[in-house]
Amino acid sequence: MTRDITLRILDLARWAPSGDNTQPWRFEIISDNEIMIHGCDTRSWCLYDFDGHASHIAHGALLETLRIAASGFGAQTSWTLNPNSTDKEPIYKVQLVYPIEKSADPLFSFIEQRTVQRRVMGTKPLTAIQRNALTAAAGKDYELRFFDSLGDRFRVAKLLWANARIRLTCPEAFEVHRQIIEWGVRYSKDLIPEQAVGVDPMTARLMQWVMQDWKRVDFFNRYLFGTILPRIQLDFLPALQCSSHILLRPKSSLEGLIDYVNAGIVMQRVWLTATALGLHLQPQMTPVIFRWYTQAGKKFSALAGVDQQAKVLTTRFDSLVQTQSDDPIAFFCRVGHSKTPASRSLRKDIGDLLISDEFPREEKL
Repeated sequence: MTRDITLRILDLARWAPSGDNTQPWRFEIISDNEIMIHGCDTRSWCLYDFDGHASHIAHGALLETLRIAASGFGAQTSWTLNPNSTDKEPIYKVQLVYPIEKSADPLFSFIEQRTVQRRVMGTKPLTAIQRNALTAAAGKDYELRFFDSLGDRFRVAKLLWANARIRLTCPEAFEVHRQIIEWGVRYSKDLIPEQAVGVDPMTARLMQWVMQDWKRVDFFNRYLFGTILPRIQLDFLPALQCSSHILLRPKSSLEGLIDYVNAGIVMQRVWLTATALGLHLQPQMTPVIFRWYTQAGKKFSALAGVDQQAKVLTTRFDSLVQTQSDDPIAFFCRVGHSKTPASRSLRKDIGDLLISDEFPREEKL
């Protein structure tokens, strides 16, 4: 097959999800049948990328999207981890095998349609067919737990409300939030566009002004109830207004890089299946990430009391989703019916993701 086909496959694969649209990967085309994916993570600056796990999950989503994309061009993929890789800079060697006498994966046409819906959705219950399809997409090594009653959704809403207070009052999180939003736009190639954040225009303007400086944020939070509007619009109401919250739980422990990559593969299958079923999805990873810190006994904030608050909320989260404190959790999200979001994150152009002689790796990452 030609380099053009390989580029077309990668052009689809780049639509894989990643935390805050960071796209922690670059592509190196070795030959028409071999691709090296140079991964990275954002743990050095992003509170939410605990030990690189969120990025590793994104790498898995990319590998699964690449597999599905290749199927549309009559190819199969297999991948291995370069033995010289580190978990901070893993390199995945992907082989493309042509031709395969098989039709495209049923999820192929939904790669570009899949997106994040951060606004409220309908509360129409999931059908048995939808639940079964999502469960099947998770496979035999993962369990899906659904929390769809009004009581369940209210309890999740209260939990997210409390988690959001940490998220919005923690200086380490502020530094992340300041970097990941592109204000005043409908689309963004490498950030989250303002109109996709999920707040109304007035709140967006206030957020944009306040988030220019931590002292402003701290003042608004202390004296002007600055977290109330964002938490209502971004956490509480969306948690109530959905069909179900879903927990993705591995049946075995998550021990290292490959386990999180595999979790990302499963996550992307579930997400694309939700899209194929006419559902929209929003990740709700803050409770999971705070739980990772708590399980590891690691602090994430210099602000007094924050880590203890996160520990208390982790206990509440375990009680809500019916897990033991040492049980592995890979993904938490909400799904529901809604119109297609009018705003979304795009992706960097394929040329900006390629490693070549003109654009060496150290300049691209």
